[in-house]
Amino acid sequence: MGIALASNVGGMTSPISSPQNIFAIERMSLDGNPPSWLSWFAVAIPVALTCNLLCWTLLLLVYKPGRAIAEVRPLKPNTDPINGTQVYIIIISIVTVAAWCANTFLQRYTGEMGVIAVIPLVAFFGFDVLNKDDFNSFLWNVVMLAMGGLSLGEAVKSSGLLAALALGISELVTGLTLFQVALIFCGMVLVATTFISHTVGAMVILPIVQTVGEAMTGTPHPNLLVMAASLTCSGAMGLPVSGFPNMNAVSLEDGTGNAIVSTRDFLYVGVPSSIVAYCVIVTLGYMLMLLVGL
Repeated sequence: MGIALASNVGGMTSPISSPQNIFAIERMSLDGNPPSWLSWFAVAIPVALTCNLLCWTLLLLVYKPGRAIAEVRPLKPNTDPINGTQVYIIIISIVTVAAWCANTFLQRYTGEMGVIAVIPLVAFFGFDVLNKDDFNSFLWNVVMLAMGGLSLGEAVKSSGLLAALALGISELVTGLTLFQVALIFCGMVLVATTFISHTVGAMVILPIVQTVGEAMTGTPHPNLLVMAASLTCSGAMGLPVSGFPNMNAVSLEDGTGNAIVSTRDFLYVGVPSSIVAYCVIVTLGYMLMLLVGL
């Protein structure tokens, strides 16, 4: 349960750590002023650390591991010296992440962040660090789902459905403050993505959130609402179907074929953790997003 919850929370931390974040960045880039990686880190890392700490506390309260003393066997330390291939991988990885962090300044030369992602592909496959078997083992279904979301969003927009939904929701939130709108949208996202895939929920809801944010009177903050909704997608972890980490966790079995965790575990721990994540996002996260200028 701890790894499943931490994996969900870890999906908040960077623009590429989960498909919903990638989709959110695409939406936030439409106005030509996407947030930098540093801006995302400034918001997401404190939020994720706070959520992780609170989820850990909740796990201790529910399962009370101190009641039984379990033997923890230490892992065998790796005594092999670092070789040239490992150094090469570390250097390429650092260069790629640094280029992503500096994308705001490099965009005029490199274009979109996807162009920077070509660097490790060429460096690793071009010098035989990775081979065709590694290429075939990539999660292409996630890539296709994320890219297909762009087509889905465009279809919803061109059909007029997005405009109709945005108009209806805009009328409901007319006169409300930005904080109140964020509360409503994050709550809606939390409930929806508890029962459906985080990625699918982001594809359907984020365009509506952005359109409503752009239509707000005064100073619009569409990027703030989109990022808050994206973080809430990762924070929805109340059921086994709420995300890939939960699905993997509930499918694990012990040596006798019995499930290690069940739906009851997610109801006892996952639902409160989702509520905790929601509260952190709309309080600490909201303040940080305002500070970085979203």
